Amino acid sequence: MAAEAVKAQEEAKPKAEKQTNCLACNKPIKKLKLYYRNGKFYCNKKCWRTFMDKSKAQGKEEQK
Repeated sequence: MAAEAVKAQEEAKPKAEKQTNCLACNKPIKKLKLYYRNGKFYCNKKCWRTFMDKSKAQGKEEQK
């Protein structure tokens, strides 16, 4: 019975998709070249900075 309950809980959980592309430039992320920041993966620090700057600019536009 316990095994069935555990199996039912696993099926009920939504499966998280694995991020395969950089959020800034949309290049495929390779295992050797990886930059992890705030729960997301990027190619490198430059892409992370670009993404952060872009999201800040969108936030300012929405406030106006």
